Amino acid sequence: MAKKGQRQMMLFVCGDCNRRNYITEKNKINTPDKLEIKKFCKWCRKRTVHKENAKLK
Repeated sequence: MAKKGQRQMMLFVCGDCNRRNYITEKNKINTPDKLEIKKFCKWCRKRTVHKENAKLK
């Protein structure tokens, strides 16, 4: 199996309802800042800004 290296699992939180909706990986060397992505929230039922919240192991 290949090593993950500098990649970390990240949670994305909805800006309106503060629910954790998405999980993805991020390379912390290439993108050291926190990410903000506009994605669909199924609880708000609209596109909202999702911000990077915490890292998973």
